[in-house]
Amino acid sequence: MTVKIATAQEIPLIDQDGPYRNDHEMLRACVGPAPVARTPYGTYLALRWRHAETLTNPSLTRQLELETMFLQGISDGPIFEMFANGMLFSNGEAHRRRRGPVAKTFAFKAMEAMRGEIRALAETLVRARLNAGVVDFLDEIAGEIPAAIIARILGVPGDDAPYFSRLVYSSIRGLSPHEPSVRPQIERDLAALNDYVAGLLEARRAAPEEDFLSQFLAATGGEGGLSPVEARVQVAGLILAGSDTTRLAICSTLSQLLQHQDQWAALCADPDGLKKPAAEEGLRYDPAVASVPRVALRNLDLDGFVVPAGSVVALSLIAALRDPEVYEDPDRFDIFRKDRTRWHLAFGAGAHRCLGEALARAELEETIAAIARLAPGTKLVGPPPKLSGLRAVRSIDRMEVAFAQRTISI
Repeated sequence: MTVKIATAQEIPLIDQDGPYRNDHEMLRACVGPAPVARTPYGTYLALRWRHAETLTNPSLTRQLELETMFLQGISDGPIFEMFANGMLFSNGEAHRRRRGPVAKTFAFKAMEAMRGEIRALAETLVRARLNAGVVDFLDEIAGEIPAAIIARILGVPGDDAPYFSRLVYSSIRGLSPHEPSVRPQIERDLAALNDYVAGLLEARRAAPEEDFLSQFLAATGGEGGLSPVEARVQVAGLILAGSDTTRLAICSTLSQLLQHQDQWAALCADPDGLKKPAAEEGLRYDPAVASVPRVALRNLDLDGFVVPAGSVVALSLIAALRDPEVYEDPDRFDIFRKDRTRWHLAFGAGAHRCLGEALARAELEETIAAIARLAPGTKLVGPPPKLSGLRAVRSIDRMEVAFAQRTISI
């Protein structure tokens, strides 16, 4: 294979200003069959499923650490502290040490055991809005469920739940590039969230219980354990990393199901039997996380294109999850597809694969199943929501629905 040098002239540049209907159309129009793209931010996008193995190889790449902070001019404060002390933005021994206690306590079986609570919450929220007109699905359902469930896992008192949820969704913005004008509010809310988490941890140190926080604190002790700041940051990071992505996944999946009425009807006829494949396809078709950035430790050969050492190169989940070499007719939404992969790339890969996968899956599956079971006549109100963004967590403009037990007209 002839090796090409990754220069501005040789790698397609993504033009985000074109008249594209969505990010998938933009990538196809700007990049065509090329396996690598160049972004307006001076970074590279790897576009094939097979690139996941290369980009998660610790001898070839590493996780971004404080680079995004310095690029945004952030050198102190709550956002900087989150990046400097969190497992999400660390490598090697620091990452293993910070991830270990969470991995031990935020385990698959423990999260699977939450399904009953998730199902009950989803059903309560849907029943309260049956035949009640237009519902702000983004905030009242998709946003409420992950925030309420993580609050219960952490032992947040019920009366504090609305305040806790507001802090979570405001603070989340600090994990992605944002406008400097909104930073003061993000910093205030993240500081308040940190104080709240610190209070929860202190209460469990003083009076341990048989719950997640007590088990987490027990796992952080001993030689090489976590400092109080690191312990607080891991818990806060766990809250933030899972809430927004799950909210977007619930919206995206339900939206696609309602736009494909034959598949929605099938789910309504067998909610428990089809909730898993429906969730799998929703996560693939339009993922909540656009890309996973890494730093190249050496020149990387990606199908004949060489990305220079020191470059930021991200695995585009948007593109990889529609790779025609992996999926037949990848632009077709199909909950019955037979080419599902053994592990889902929507949750990342390698040492930094999402720890909250089991909980996120349970929340997504139980939410769409509850709606299918209780409100099979549900319709989208207005145009379908649009997920957008090529970096980190994507954004959504809005999503409104009308819940109904029978078919209705909007």
